[in-house]
Amino acid sequence: MTPSRALRAVLVALALVAAPALVPAQPMQQEIEESLTCQCGCGLTVHSCNHLNCGSGEPIKAEIRERLARGESKQQILDAFRARYGEKVLSSPTFQGFNWLAWIMPFAVVLAAGTVLAVAIGRRVRATVADAPPAAPPAAGDAALRARLDRELHDLDRE
Repeated sequence: MTPSRALRAVLVALALVAAPALVPAQPMQQEIEESLTCQCGCGLTVHSCNHLNCGSGEPIKAEIRERLARGESKQQILDAFRARYGEKVLSSPTFQGFNWLAWIMPFAVVLAAGTVLAVAIGRRVRATVADAPPAAPPAAGDAALRARLDRELHDLDRE
């Protein structure tokens, strides 16, 4: 093994050993801020609130920073804010209790609307096909008209 290959192997081994240390053990502040709705009335998350010096968002960000410094987990921080402000502080509803309807209803409404639309279109197509008049048999005069048309088209081709 050449010295450069040995050096590369050692560097790769060090990178693999050091990689877990680079991954933060604590949740990132932004991740928690995105999980909470700002209470100023803007309807955005704490991280996305666009009010300068927001009276709600800035103190929440500071408190998240303090709680992370104390070593609290994301769930502990979210539970603390939920206890203070209620479920409305969470940017997405939980899967507990009545909130599961908030997750299921949009899909159920789209599925029901699609079903109703498919049934209505199917009935409309069947009604249109049933109401269509049957093809009329060619009348006796049609043969004379067809012959005249053929003659005129033939004359047109010659010109």
